[in-house]
Amino acid sequence: MRVVSGIQTTGNLHLGNYLGAIKQWVAMQGIQEKNGGECLFFLADLHALTGNISPRELANSTIEMAATLMASGIDDRAILFNQARVPAHAELCWILNGTARMGWLNRMTQWKDKAGKNREGASVGLFAYPVLQAADVLVYKATHVPVGEDQKQHLELARDIAAKFNTDFEVELFPLPEPFISKVAPRIMSLRDGSAKMSKSDPSDLSRINLSDDDDMIAQKLRKAKTDPEPLPDSFDALAERPEAKNLVTIFAALADRDPQSVVTEFAGQGFGAFKPALADLAIAVLGPVRARLNQLLADRDAVGAQLARGAERASTLAEPTLKAAQKAVGLQV
Repeated sequence: MRVVSGIQTTGNLHLGNYLGAIKQWVAMQGIQEKNGGECLFFLADLHALTGNISPRELANSTIEMAATLMASGIDDRAILFNQARVPAHAELCWILNGTARMGWLNRMTQWKDKAGKNREGASVGLFAYPVLQAADVLVYKATHVPVGEDQKQHLELARDIAAKFNTDFEVELFPLPEPFISKVAPRIMSLRDGSAKMSKSDPSDLSRINLSDDDDMIAQKLRKAKTDPEPLPDSFDALAERPEAKNLVTIFAALADRDPQSVVTEFAGQGFGAFKPALADLAIAVLGPVRARLNQLLADRDAVGAQLARGAERASTLAEPTLKAAQKAVGLQV
């Protein structure tokens, strides 16, 4: 089993990233080591070029996000690298551009959402973004890819590209990667709007808890988090029509590695005047050590860069045979 996943290097990582992805990655690397599998986690800096990001910001974000992943527990049991250091990603992407079809890409929901009405003004990179995503996983012959609900369509496209390439060139080069959707990973919503996912692109910093936030800021953001005047019920299902309340209970349960039902059972009948301070104390206890380790790592950015370089060497060794096989299949290797 080979697991491959990436995260785009734009902005600070937040609580939603930590609970929805990073925490799962940390657990996954231990499981794969025990079972003889592999995990490759990469910083998608090539993907970041499809947005408006300055060179300095991109370079800084890459190091800072790598340090955040390391501070959260990603270590040598996994291969951590930034995408641009492994040219096989971009090279295979170009080859797969000959296999992918315009109609497939036109149907991508995220392309429609991000391009909006200005499709003529959108970059080619934004349109072809899913082909690079396909290359990201196919170059390592990934068997499983951790994805959220919003990325399932892109993984389905990667499977379509792999199947068509294998058929067109009469090879059995690419396995069809399976989605790995953890039932444990929660969907963390904005602290200001329970119907919107917590996002680093949200203009309001109060909508999210950044992993770099200090204790006072964490407590302040949770104190100001949108809720309703009703006390907590004794059933988690009863929060279905109370999105902000449900979100805070979900965050508490995920931080404490508990079932959400046990949380509402503990706080049933109490208002958020009692619940929010308890949640803040828990968040500070969990995130404080991560932030402390992050600050240590960022004191020596060159060491973080060196760690990424070592990861890239390991990743390149795995990617090279697949790229050569793809080149041979299409006639680029004689």
